[in-house]
Amino acid sequence: MSVYKRNGAGTYRYDFEVGGQRFVGDTGETDKRKAEAVQKRERQKARARLEAASNKFSANMTFGAACVRYMEEVGEHHVNALTTLSSLEWLQGHIGKKTLLAEIDDNKVAFVVSRRRQDFRRVGNADTPKRRVSNATVNRTCTEPLRKVLRRAETKWGAVVPRIDWPGHMLPEPKERVREATVEEEGLVMDRLDRGFDDAVLFAVLTGCRRMEIVGLTWQRVDFFNRVFTVLGKGGKSRVIPMSSAVFDLLWSVKDHDPEWVFTYEAARTDKAKGIHRGIRYRMTDMGLRTAMRRAVAAAGVENLRFHDLRHTAATRILRKSNLRVVQNLLGHSEPTTTAKYAHALVDDVRAAMDAAPPADIPADEVAYRIKSLSNNGKSE
Repeated sequence: MSVYKRNGAGTYRYDFEVGGQRFVGDTGETDKRKAEAVQKRERQKARARLEAASNKFSANMTFGAACVRYMEEVGEHHVNALTTLSSLEWLQGHIGKKTLLAEIDDNKVAFVVSRRRQDFRRVGNADTPKRRVSNATVNRTCTEPLRKVLRRAETKWGAVVPRIDWPGHMLPEPKERVREATVEEEGLVMDRLDRGFDDAVLFAVLTGCRRMEIVGLTWQRVDFFNRVFTVLGKGGKSRVIPMSSAVFDLLWSVKDHDPEWVFTYEAARTDKAKGIHRGIRYRMTDMGLRTAMRRAVAAAGVENLRFHDLRHTAATRILRKSNLRVVQNLLGHSEPTTTAKYAHALVDDVRAAMDAAPPADIPADEVAYRIKSLSNNGKSE
């Protein structure tokens, strides 16, 4: 605002904001123009002080402070916020909360990547041999979260961050497989599922939705009138998926199980410690669905089939009846190259069509005529 005089005062005062802070004072001038000049100088001084303080803070930002701020601004809004938090907690434990961002260089990044590669992952029960975490796990839970925190600190908060060769720290990952469940395998697994987990698995086969999209689906996002439902995918992005007749019937059959959550399960036993009682329905969790699927696959004697393969199964089956663009929209892929891995289904269809079209039979008299033409050096009689 402009300079002003209080009632009865002889000199002008200034009152302005810089960087969200308010600065108020007396110019000591009775002339308005001179008072405005004083205000201009005070504003410049305020900006200089705030900039110096900001640079000092940015130069001395610790990794712990950066992690907290990243979670508050970005991480807590992730669908898998707990996973993001766990990754940052692990990084803090190996980098140090008080380590300055300016000290995190290629050498430090290489160190934490090496330590993460040495970790083991849980597989089965306690008697199952431990396995090292995969390269993909290292990339997703160590290198990528660290890169995101440091990049935001540099680009959004003005922090001092060394130049880091991020591609050089990413570990090679095997090409994603496309495992399609056969109709027979699907039937065997479904026979081993019940209590609501069968509904969730069938929904996955019909729609290609991810586990988190399935267990997070609420009735508020199901529109029976328009025969569509909306899921929240990776990065909190939503997409609208139309209901096929089979999907409509499935959702309609479970609509009275819970007023909020679409997919629930019926408890098989009572666990007072967890507050669970036998025969009561509860919201389905990601871990619960994954465990139910794994046990059903093992009991059915089906090999090398994971829950995510149901997404591949749905995509491949739908592709055979449509095209890659349809599958891209269904799965929510932002890039068509991500969907291209399902093109093998089209190749198989072309091959099958070629095998179903054998060479046409040549009449015997035509064969005899052409052979005789060859013996006459191509001259007609």
